[in-house]
Amino acid sequence: MNRLFNMRINILTLLLAMMMPWYPLYVYSQRERILMDEGWLFALGSASSPEKDFGCGTEDFNYLTKANSVHNKGPYSKDFDDSEWEKVDLPHDWAVHLPYDRNAIHSHGYKMLGYKYPENSVGWYRKIINIPETDLGRHLYLQFDGIFRDSKIWVNGFYLGGEPSGYATQTYDISEYLNYGGENLITVRVDASMAEGWFYEGAGIYRHVWLHKMSDLHVAPFGTFISSRLNSTYDSAVLNIETNIENSGTKAVSFKLRHILFDREGKEVGSCDGNGENVYPKTSQTVCSQLTVDNPKLWSTDNPYLYNVMTEVFVDDKKVDTYNTTIGIREVKFDANKGFFLNGKVVKLKGVNMHQDHAGVGAAIPDALQIFRLKRLKEFGCNAYRSSHNPMTPELLDACDSLGILVIEENRLTGINNEHVRLLKRMIERDRNHPSIILWSVGNEEWGMEWSEQGTRVIASMREYCHRFDPSRMMTVASSGGPSVLVPADVAGYNYILQNPIDKYRGQYPLRCGIGTEEISGCGTRGVYFDDFKNGHMASLNLKPNGKDSVLNCIERGWKFYCERPWLGGMFYWVGFDFRGEPNPIGYPQTGTHKGIFDYCGFPKDEAWYLKSWWTDEPTLHIFPHWNLGGHEGDSIKVWVYSNCDEVELTVNNKKLGRKKMPENGHLSWDAIYYPGTVKAIGFKNGKRQLTRMIRTSGKPESIVLTANKDTLFANGQDVAVIDVELKDKKNNFVPTACPLLKFTVEGPIRILGVGNGDPAYKDGDSPKDRGARHYQVKSFNGLAQILLQSDTQKGTATLTVEGEGLAGTSYTIECK
Repeated sequence: MNRLFNMRINILTLLLAMMMPWYPLYVYSQRERILMDEGWLFALGSASSPEKDFGCGTEDFNYLTKANSVHNKGPYSKDFDDSEWEKVDLPHDWAVHLPYDRNAIHSHGYKMLGYKYPENSVGWYRKIINIPETDLGRHLYLQFDGIFRDSKIWVNGFYLGGEPSGYATQTYDISEYLNYGGENLITVRVDASMAEGWFYEGAGIYRHVWLHKMSDLHVAPFGTFISSRLNSTYDSAVLNIETNIENSGTKAVSFKLRHILFDREGKEVGSCDGNGENVYPKTSQTVCSQLTVDNPKLWSTDNPYLYNVMTEVFVDDKKVDTYNTTIGIREVKFDANKGFFLNGKVVKLKGVNMHQDHAGVGAAIPDALQIFRLKRLKEFGCNAYRSSHNPMTPELLDACDSLGILVIEENRLTGINNEHVRLLKRMIERDRNHPSIILWSVGNEEWGMEWSEQGTRVIASMREYCHRFDPSRMMTVASSGGPSVLVPADVAGYNYILQNPIDKYRGQYPLRCGIGTEEISGCGTRGVYFDDFKNGHMASLNLKPNGKDSVLNCIERGWKFYCERPWLGGMFYWVGFDFRGEPNPIGYPQTGTHKGIFDYCGFPKDEAWYLKSWWTDEPTLHIFPHWNLGGHEGDSIKVWVYSNCDEVELTVNNKKLGRKKMPENGHLSWDAIYYPGTVKAIGFKNGKRQLTRMIRTSGKPESIVLTANKDTLFANGQDVAVIDVELKDKKNNFVPTACPLLKFTVEGPIRILGVGNGDPAYKDGDSPKDRGARHYQVKSFNGLAQILLQSDTQKGTATLTVEGEGLAGTSYTIECK
């Protein structure tokens, strides 16, 4: 019936349009959201020459002079020849495929991108889409979730505008520019010549693109704001629902709203209505409603329970739009004396900072890989994530909502001019319904204002903007040591206890709430125990004195500091995963950081086991260094153990070195003499043996062990399986120093998305440029490597085969359904 009704309306629309094209007509149509990631064409342009940049800017009547000028010949013209362009799917980061150069930008990992390399720093994208005639009379807009950087957008040659920031979601109304019943050209120019951050940021359309179709009267993009207020016993909640209704048509319309609350199982558990006044063309109107929920199921880190609010828009009793909002009902509070509260209970923030970057894909991380990364963090006890130092991918926030990970979301820049406030507002309005977000951060280590009165004034103003855009949350700012910016913040963000006199501030500002927004992890290169700067590798700082102001095991020092002070809400280590860029302190040939608790692929370093010991209740016992140490026989060496057992007994080469009591939030170490052989640790709980772990000196690698995070993929062209590769000797011992070349072959409906090995100095290529490549290779690093496999749109059985010189090949089967 609805289908027949819509067909009649569309036919009537066409007839009236033919007879009286000026006649304003309202079309009743439901909302569609279409993913636009597949089937783009890509080519590099030029940042130095308009002629080399496909003539963009050389026309007498360019896109800034005339709307869709008939004289235009550039990529935004339908007649432009793109037959030689590369076929790509989104998300896409062209910087991944660029070579390295020691003369390139240090902080971005020496990729040949930026002002020194204009021929690599501008990219063009084109895509043809078909819009049916039946869409005439509807409102259509494009949504780009992230383009790095300085983008310009055209549809059918009409210039829509652009966005200088690489982290802002962009929406463009394209309704009037479309060719209904035919082909339509989307063109995007991206200029990554300038950086926004001091870390690897990639280049290109590295997040999703969406096409939205709806009625002229509709819920505006990100047009709902739903906050909850719980009573003192947490058995009742009031949902405050603000809905922004937009009229993109050409006549005034009155409307009604209905909000329906569904639980996780899809059962309706409440509803409320709202009435709108006459909303005039090209304007919007906000309607406020309330809904009471009895005995709500609360969202928490242990039980991240999610509801859905379906908002229906009616005109003349006919439903014209439906908009869904996922929410979680919870109470978040910071207290100056007791720290952070979630639903009335104290929760210590056990967090990490993260950049959007992974081996094999760079900044263009598929949603399934984002989930893998979050699950790896949570497996080791992490319950909080700080988005350093920019707004997050929307789907990453969805994953935090569903996994129960608390979030500090951070604005890219600190300031109160229109540009800065515009971006802050866009971030908050897009993301304020996510229950995972507990704080808005307005900036990080702004040295130019940390010690000045201007800093105090700027942060005070940004605080008020945050409260205006979202009265339900507090805000923070992260300081590297300067006190001025912390004075007006709702919650002070301390970067590093060696840079901020936190106890002194406690005496000066007893009513101040505080958290550790950054704290040093002390990690080095995975599996490296002696500095090897020549090859870009560094031993962990946790194993040696690292400066006059430091101590051994600084990861332990940081957690103890925040754990012992209940008035601090918790802390975030720098950093969760290694990332490309900021290759300190070595510089080239190092191209990425090695300060991560996990390496670039997500393989845990020794320090990850310290956190698992004290951030989880799971019995943990970890011995290090590995026993293919590379040192000299007879050398004196300390053997360390991270564990949450009460006591640990250590034996080295059958010699008992003693049984020791584990200090709370601490570690144990024994002095030993190094000889190849076996190290054995026994952990005791309540006097009884609980765990036994052994590490052995291994021989040469002879076999390959594959471990996948999943063996079934959705055949949607988007899903990803992460396959970890581990090298073993003939006795099945891990070989932690092996680095042979591994060769991958795939068959069936999957593709090689990318590879990695966790080496911060690796430069041999992350992924095949040919999307259809069936073979690729990577050199393993310290016994490990990783391959990312992405599903096709075809169903069937896929096979990965891994081989290497001197190694017995092995295969892994994945079902695509």
